[in-house]
Amino acid sequence: MTIPPLEDIIAGMDEAGRGSWAGPVVAAAVILPKGLRLGGLNDSKLVPPAKREKLFEKIVRYCDYGVGLASHEEVDRCGLLQATYYAFKRALENLPTKPDHILIDGRDKFAFVIPHTSIIRGDQKVRCISAASIIAKVTRDRLMVEYGKRYPQYGFQMHKGYGTEAHQLALREHGPCELHRKSYEPLKKLQWQAK
Repeated sequence: MTIPPLEDIIAGMDEAGRGSWAGPVVAAAVILPKGLRLGGLNDSKLVPPAKREKLFEKIVRYCDYGVGLASHEEVDRCGLLQATYYAFKRALENLPTKPDHILIDGRDKFAFVIPHTSIIRGDQKVRCISAASIIAKVTRDRLMVEYGKRYPQYGFQMHKGYGTEAHQLALREHGPCELHRKSYEPLKKLQWQAK
């Protein structure tokens, strides 16, 4: 693993929604100012929702951050890995400060011009990646709650598009809507069972 110099500007990056059956992949890039105290940073999935919201508000107030989305159409057209790269790239483009080095959660390799390092379970090990995980998840969760209002029959506000039993039942009853990732294998199987 490449360790960037201490004086470098480091951005942590993570995404939310890769495993979801509907909606976008949302990526975030975050630069934590030196000396900023943010207690409780961790992989967003391990942080209780109320604490996540509080951390989100602090991060957007005190940190440079950027958010990028890749649509469900891009996931279907280009595949999940390429769509995730697009989301990451857009998050970087929306980051006000250009980092010297990027630390990315996971094992995937991407073609960024900026030097970068992928770290398995980075969202649990590296604070700036944890912060990006919080931004990506809260942003995406809020988006899926809004989609839940537009498509109430699917319950997106509860399961955020993941393949829960309730979501599968809704798909069997109503078939997929325009937000669903039609290329996903479980969805293809369920699609044929729709009435």
